[in-house]
Amino acid sequence: MLTVPEFAKRKKQKEKITMITCYDASFARILSESPIEVLLIGDSSSMVMQGEDSTIQASPESMVFFTKSVANGTKGRKFLVSDMPFLSTRKGLRFAVDCAETLLKAGAHAVKIEGILGNEKLVSHLVESGIPVMGHLGLTPQFVNAFGGMKVQARSPEDQERLQAQARQFQDYGAFAVVLECIPSAIASKITNDLSIPTIGIGAGSGVDGQVLVLQDMLGFNPEFKPKFLRTYLDGKSLFIDAFHSFHEEVKSAHFPNEQESYL
Repeated sequence: MLTVPEFAKRKKQKEKITMITCYDASFARILSESPIEVLLIGDSSSMVMQGEDSTIQASPESMVFFTKSVANGTKGRKFLVSDMPFLSTRKGLRFAVDCAETLLKAGAHAVKIEGILGNEKLVSHLVESGIPVMGHLGLTPQFVNAFGGMKVQARSPEDQERLQAQARQFQDYGAFAVVLECIPSAIASKITNDLSIPTIGIGAGSGVDGQVLVLQDMLGFNPEFKPKFLRTYLDGKSLFIDAFHSFHEEVKSAHFPNEQESYL
């Protein structure tokens, strides 16, 4: 299993890091048999698993539930990162620390925090308390209302300079890695070259130190969702529907179960 100190080593050795979201024990067991190195229990669980329109509906309780589910499936075979949900870092240091504590006790090895502004003291405190922190910059979905939607960030030189400074802050306050989401590839590469900690991109080009995708998206379960950065590796929706059709027809025609599948 990948460990926190090995993230920096991977960057130094120019070895890319692979990360996939996961929310349940079934997929966690499958991913545990794959070479994928990091599983992110994202607050995207509110959208993927609960059908909400954004990530802001995720709660500390739901994040603990999904984290424990994934941890039960991996049984220590994968490095797990859990999202600190919407506003959990803004209700005081005690509340945030309690939230991070419950996520680690549920099985996470680290927490991910969106944005550094206003979270400087918290990031430092968590790291000094033994809770590894992964940062998240660029399109931070918890800020969807402030951004006016899911839009590419840091297009102007001023915004890019500001983003680069924030990435340095995450590093200075002790984060072991930073996710860069939906930003121009040139600034993502510049930030990556500027930091000693690895960057993990989603919609940030190929010049970062690793990549992350949402599991259900890359498996083609939601073919209507087609952002520019997404590559699907399976026509999952069609495969599942075909299987359901086969089951339905075999039940209707009394071909399932057969004698070998029945108790005598």
